[in-house]
Amino acid sequence: MGLESRNPANNELIKSFDYWDKVQLDETLALCAQANLAWSALSLAKRTGLLSGAASVLRSEADRYARIISLEMGKLIKDAKAEVEKCASACDYYAENASRFLADEKIESDASNSYVAYQPLGTVLAVMPWNYPFWQVFRFAAPALAAGNTCVLKHASNVPQSALAIEEVFKLADFPENIFRTLMIPASMVADVIEDDRIHAVTLTGSEPAGKQVAATAGKAIKPSVLELGGSDPFIVLPDADMENTVQQALVSRFLNTGQSCIAAKRFILVGDAAETFLPLFKQAVEALVPGDPFDKSTTLAPMARVDLRDELHEQVQESLQQGAVAVTGCEPLAIPGAFYQASIIDNVKPGVRAYNEELFGPVAIVIRAADTEQAIRIANASRFGLGASVWTADTALGEKVALRLQCGAAFVNGMVKSDPRLPFGGVKNSGYGRELSYHGMKEFVNTKTIWIA
Repeated sequence: MGLESRNPANNELIKSFDYWDKVQLDETLALCAQANLAWSALSLAKRTGLLSGAASVLRSEADRYARIISLEMGKLIKDAKAEVEKCASACDYYAENASRFLADEKIESDASNSYVAYQPLGTVLAVMPWNYPFWQVFRFAAPALAAGNTCVLKHASNVPQSALAIEEVFKLADFPENIFRTLMIPASMVADVIEDDRIHAVTLTGSEPAGKQVAATAGKAIKPSVLELGGSDPFIVLPDADMENTVQQALVSRFLNTGQSCIAAKRFILVGDAAETFLPLFKQAVEALVPGDPFDKSTTLAPMARVDLRDELHEQVQESLQQGAVAVTGCEPLAIPGAFYQASIIDNVKPGVRAYNEELFGPVAIVIRAADTEQAIRIANASRFGLGASVWTADTALGEKVALRLQCGAAFVNGMVKSDPRLPFGGVKNSGYGRELSYHGMKEFVNTKTIWIA
């Protein structure tokens, strides 16, 4: 029993890896703890210089790393290359800005000198998902490493080659040994790692159940945690929106990465007569997507990451249809090898329908009708999730007012929700807590220390 790397385009086994035993895990944690002493004491300038080197490695090896991503989780090769470049950009961003983000903050008090210093916590454990196997890791690792922390990664079980390739990036960039290590362990060992005294914080991107388990374990161990969980992002279309542009953005926002993104548009809330214009155009665009080999440039719809995930999605869709939702297009697995599912739209999704409340993590768009803007806001907020949201309207002032009322971590007006190293990223409600990216993300894993001098 171990970790398996399978090609979701044909379900063939690429490579397998044995799980580590407890001795291997203990040895690695000990090495990381030892390495942390020198790394945290290293000057910020030297740490950020090495981070710039990691960006260079990512770019020089982009084709090879993109191929690993596409083979392991099925991402279109052009999107895999874009993911690698985004990781390099994040490394550049923190290399350039860490000194500003971590600068001492002088505060007037009754002392002759008082200020806040931002110092590393120690070793951070990251439990990461498969859908963006490089980006999810680098968006935590770049700021954490720059701040002087060491990092250990428990990656998703179906992307072991990506996990090892990320460790390789730091080796090729001449980071000291054991500053970043991949733990080849099963999920059953994660709780023990969190509780280990050599781990000082934990971050997780993943499902609600996994988030609850990690949060509970970290809380019991009195260790800080950041959770980025699921999302059911509303995509609110007002009648005055530029429909052709909105439809094109809707297509990308829902079907990029085969819909396997926490911040993909999930709920298309169409206000008033917007549905009459939007839905026919959207259906036409969705049906034009071309499923196939992720390495074929003509392919615009890749397979899902695993067959079991495809089957779970189909179950959600079929039960929703049985409960009264209406199939507009698609809604069936593709009768070809691999984890392919038709690009799909389901309409008439109302309370009581499974798709109304659950996140559909795949190439399925759900349509919800709203009589007016006020109802659209109520529908958008009537979700246990609160990650991202977007509003589409010719009236940007109105769009901003709507955006401010949405219960989410990021609201976009006339733009699809995306992550950007310059902007904080995270959610509210069952989408998690804490922030990644920007200076907010960097300060999640530092000790905000008061220095008071008489």
